[in-house]
Amino acid sequence: MTDKIAIGIDLGTSTSCVGVMWQGHPRLIPNEAGAVIHSSVVSFLEDGTVLVGNPAKQRLVTNPETTVASAKRLIGRFYFAEEVEKAKRSAAYNIVEGLDYSVHIELGEKRYSIPEISALILREMKRIACVALKREVNDAVITVPAYFNDKQRQDTRDAGRIAGLNVLRIINEPTAAALAYGFGRKLHQKVAVYDLGGGTFDISILEIGDDVFEVLGTAGDTFLGGDDFDARVLGFLAELFQRNHSFDPLEFRTSYAALRALAEWGKQQLATAQSVEMRMPAVYADAKGKTYGIAATLDQAAFRELTFDLIQRTFQVCDEALRSAGLQTSDLDGVILVGGPTPPFQWF
Repeated sequence: MTDKIAIGIDLGTSTSCVGVMWQGHPRLIPNEAGAVIHSSVVSFLEDGTVLVGNPAKQRLVTNPETTVASAKRLIGRFYFAEEVEKAKRSAAYNIVEGLDYSVHIELGEKRYSIPEISALILREMKRIACVALKREVNDAVITVPAYFNDKQRQDTRDAGRIAGLNVLRIINEPTAAALAYGFGRKLHQKVAVYDLGGGTFDISILEIGDDVFEVLGTAGDTFLGGDDFDARVLGFLAELFQRNHSFDPLEFRTSYAALRALAEWGKQQLATAQSVEMRMPAVYADAKGKTYGIAATLDQAAFRELTFDLIQRTFQVCDEALRSAGLQTSDLDGVILVGGPTPPFQWF
């Protein structure tokens, strides 16, 4: 390893990871528990402690008002944007307006900008790298969705600076995936990188030739991802709950958070199972201490029906990218599937 190294950070909507080139190959860096995938969640405790990653995600159900997830969906947004309005309707914490129509998150008496929240995640990725590599690391490359605009990219760079990183470059996520796929293999191919992440979807068409990667076309939707699939399962659960108990659980922040976590878990199980049984005995407790639970079964066919229009939205974006590249699907040599929500089972 050379004296000066740089780490690569995938700052994701749902999860993040950090890697380094090791003996000529990219390697993800694990934390002390051995995990290489870390939840992009930040939770603020009453004593001033800030939890980041998987421990913070565990508090989404018990402490939703002080736990922030999917902040990436708000980075670079103006307060009046439609995406911010969507987030305000579902977030358990307060989303407020800052200077110059910026977006801030209000937690108790403190306010945080979105770059400040993202910086906490980036700082944790840096810490993991420094501990594992047993050295101080300051230089980093950070990936962003291909369709991020200049403001979103600049806010990501600012988040890196706040985290104490020297951001060498902001690189598009599909380009990074194509590099991981083809660099050093001397390929001559046209490939599509289908990147369905937790909060964003990108499709990029690249031509690979002798380790030269040329982007022919790109398109994306910065408000389409795994969170939306979770929301569909959440709606399914909420409708069943209301039918059984005659009140809407989504009107209460704690029951909303509990069902949201159950929905995400159920969706993940369907990646490898034909059906999943989702049970939670205490979704809501009333003033008298009476608890209300839920038990529901969801199979892959029903899940496809719930999310069919979301998949169609990705195909529309794919068509847009192909048109911008001047290509048809028959011109492609392959498709690289990227992103946690990308399903391993057949949709159609």
